[in-house]
Amino acid sequence: MRGIKYVVILGMQHWFFRFRLYHIPFWFAYHLLWLTINIGDLREVYHYLFLSGISTKFYFYVFFQAAAVYLNLYYLIPKFLYPGKYKTYIALLTGTILICTACIVSGYYISAYFSEMTFQEIYNRAPDQFFHFFAVNALPSTMASMTLAMSIKLAKNWLGAEKKRLLLEKENLESELKYLKSQINPHFLFNTINSIYFLIHKNPDLASEALASFSDMLRYQLYECNEGKIQLSKELGFLEDFIELERLRLFENQTDLKFEISNTTNQDPAIASFILLPFVENAFKHVSKDAGQQNFIKMNLSVDKEKHLQMQIVNSRMPEVLNTASGIGLSNVKRRLSLLYPNKHHLQIESNPEDFHVALSLDLS
Repeated sequence: MRGIKYVVILGMQHWFFRFRLYHIPFWFAYHLLWLTINIGDLREVYHYLFLSGISTKFYFYVFFQAAAVYLNLYYLIPKFLYPGKYKTYIALLTGTILICTACIVSGYYISAYFSEMTFQEIYNRAPDQFFHFFAVNALPSTMASMTLAMSIKLAKNWLGAEKKRLLLEKENLESELKYLKSQINPHFLFNTINSIYFLIHKNPDLASEALASFSDMLRYQLYECNEGKIQLSKELGFLEDFIELERLRLFENQTDLKFEISNTTNQDPAIASFILLPFVENAFKHVSKDAGQQNFIKMNLSVDKEKHLQMQIVNSRMPEVLNTASGIGLSNVKRRLSLLYPNKHHLQIESNPEDFHVALSLDLS
């Protein structure tokens, strides 16, 4: 039995909202408000509506103004205004307002007809002053109702369009972030496979260890980084594994590598996955090709209690490399930073003939 009642209630609610019956209380409340303002006394308003016998005029206002409003909103605007038929729309809208106003004025005469008092006694006007009631009373009220309804409708349409625009913008940003991340992953895989290939000829045992480490990193990349952000501790652990893997292929005694991490925050904030990796990759890319040059990489990363991350990387560079600041990896990470951390990051890159500087500050709060 309860199930049947529940279904009936749902059906009534669907019918109530489908045919916009909730608008009826709005129109009564709107006209009742103006009636109260004009009369100024709630007791007189009650007497006018239920005891005077001349309240027919009030219902003429409610019905015909609502009819004109819905004719305009649901027929004239979509049929003529939106397609750009402005002259036709203005002519039909004007006709609708005039006809609606004339019908409302007829309510004055019908109220007087069913009343025990004469027209002159009720309105203090002669019955032949139709135009006075038309121009002074009914027309301004109708214009106000039409203006209010169009304002509400336009505001609703604007809010709906703005919501769709924001949703589309969010979807576009998410698609762009996924595209940028998909570009980073093959870039990382390509460099790592080259490192292992290099080690196979240099030291097969180290190559085996590197392959095992690479397997763990790949698992992290495929299964733990599907979400937009990940815990900072996991991201830093991944960077350390990456550095150890890259360290294996550096020329012995020709690269001074220093990497320090200072994490003083009591929590484990979230960070966008692989947002730091391109900077570390870039540093190793500069120093891994020349066996006759003394190289260095100095990296320092710190996170304070306010979850502010600071990372500085300074590395030597190869003489023939003129400009790597516009490479795919760095270009992508700049774009990702601008999308994921707007107004919450600062990136400074300096490219000199002898070295390459990266300074990144990131607010993870």
